[in-house]
Amino acid sequence: MSLLLPDSGLLFWMLLSFGIVFFIVAKWGFPVITRMVEERKEYITKSLQAADETNRRLAEVKVQSEAMLEETRSRQLSILRETSQTKERILADAKEAAQRETQKMLQETQKQIRLEHEAALTEIRSQVAILAVDIAEKILRNKLKEKDCQMDLLNRMIDEAQRENLAN
Repeated sequence: MSLLLPDSGLLFWMLLSFGIVFFIVAKWGFPVITRMVEERKEYITKSLQAADETNRRLAEVKVQSEAMLEETRSRQLSILRETSQTKERILADAKEAAQRETQKMLQETQKQIRLEHEAALTEIRSQVAILAVDIAEKILRNKLKEKDCQMDLLNRMIDEAQRENLAN
């Protein structure tokens, strides 16, 4: 027997055992293997479809997020503009109110000064009148010390009173 060539009996039994194993594998093994390969193929196909769908949705979400970001930026700019305008309006209103209040205070101060001036003038006139009466009283006392002067003054006053009564 040679090492490279097998015996015919060994060859027969090898072929028979190969046939039986092949039959068993072909009957029950290959369908399971092919079914599992098909299932794996379907799973991979579905996974690829799901990945494509996920990529598509991700792209949509990215577009939506960019749109939302742009809208947020525009709202932010709008709010900043409104805030700036409101600030300027408030400052202008405050400045105007301060000017009105200053003008009002100035007018009240001028009125107060005018009233104080008039009161001072009235007081001065009153003082001048009192001084004039006092001076006149002193002068008349000096002049009326004599009886002739007193009689002369009385006659003049009576004449003036009569002229005034006739005129009325």
